[in-house]
Amino acid sequence: MVANLTTPLIGIVSTTAIGRLGDATLLGGVAMASVLFDCMFWLFAFLRMSTVAFTAQSLGAGEISELRAILVRGFIVAALIGTGLIVLQIPLATVLLGAMGGSEGVTRAAKTYFTIRIWSAPLALGNYVVLGWLIGQARARLALGTQITINVINMAATMLLVLVFDFGIAGAAIAALIAEAAGLLLGVMIARCLQGQLAVPRATLFDRAKLMRMLAVNRDIMIRTASLITAFLFFTAQGARAGDMTLAANAVLNNFLLISAFFLDGLANAAEQLCGRAYGARDRSAFAGAVRLVLIWGFAFAVAVAAAFALFGTSFIDVMSANTEVRRIARDYLPFVVLAPLLGVFAFAYDGVYIGATWARDMRNLMVLSLLVFLTAWFALRSFGNAGLWGALLAHYAARGGLEALRYPVLLRKSFGT
Repeated sequence: MVANLTTPLIGIVSTTAIGRLGDATLLGGVAMASVLFDCMFWLFAFLRMSTVAFTAQSLGAGEISELRAILVRGFIVAALIGTGLIVLQIPLATVLLGAMGGSEGVTRAAKTYFTIRIWSAPLALGNYVVLGWLIGQARARLALGTQITINVINMAATMLLVLVFDFGIAGAAIAALIAEAAGLLLGVMIARCLQGQLAVPRATLFDRAKLMRMLAVNRDIMIRTASLITAFLFFTAQGARAGDMTLAANAVLNNFLLISAFFLDGLANAAEQLCGRAYGARDRSAFAGAVRLVLIWGFAFAVAVAAAFALFGTSFIDVMSANTEVRRIARDYLPFVVLAPLLGVFAFAYDGVYIGATWARDMRNLMVLSLLVFLTAWFALRSFGNAGLWGALLAHYAARGGLEALRYPVLLRKSFGT
């Protein structure tokens, strides 16, 4: 869980460092670009999710020799996707930044960040694979170590390049690139220590049945993630259309959501590993027990996170922005952030369960339905402005968890019998 918590810190550190400069345009620019990278890399989070599931299921089924092949397959896919993003960076920047609807100054600042950090794409996606592979084996300390390394290097480099050498937004992007490279190097070194040589026989690596299953699961998880990203991009775009100050305030509060989301997603990682291993072993009792455990702990942590936001939220806002107006707007919408973990806990927990059992098709369909709930709620609440936008986002959280909870008993019977 702690390892997963570090994931959003690259964007948070960039936003905080630029926010200390006191320029709302620069803060809006780095916030917009950070959200784009969070969403763009998040689209390919199936590299982490499916790697966790396949690794855990292989352990549960006693297929230890398959672990190396799972890792190498993930690296190949990460390299291909990351290289494709670099090649397409110009049209991507034009389309994505144009769709966000920010002001000229914000868009210009965001483009500077985008054109540098995009070079980290193969590295960041490779780190997804390493993280998933380690979590799938329940090697939480090693996963934590790699994520801490990435973020400590990112924090140090960001502060040095932005606040000391005054490189501005470019410095924040360069720091992210350096950190991702260091993290992947460490991940490969850890993998070699655990597995020795990473060479895999060609017949094993390109086993048709395993490749087709991997592609099918990854496809469904990608569509599911695209639906989720659409909701958050829509949220950010509507905030941008409300003005630079509202965009900057929502960006500050979005960091709260990222912290709570990845904190709760840490428990989802536990569900992926525990449920995946039980599923691979075809152990219904262990599977159901893991689900209960994750739900109980998830709710407990959601209450703790909500309480922390309620007690210390205003102080966090002051740290993340030096602009008085941005602080004022962010405080007005802080109650929505406090409610988010309480409404979202079941969504994150069941996501982990569905991924561990590779119920990817059902998860995909339910996420598309949740997106429709979000858009319907926004349409009904749009007259309330930014408050209505936040209300629609909370409705989306609630719909995700509720729909997956309703579907769970049916899938449990199908997978394990009565």
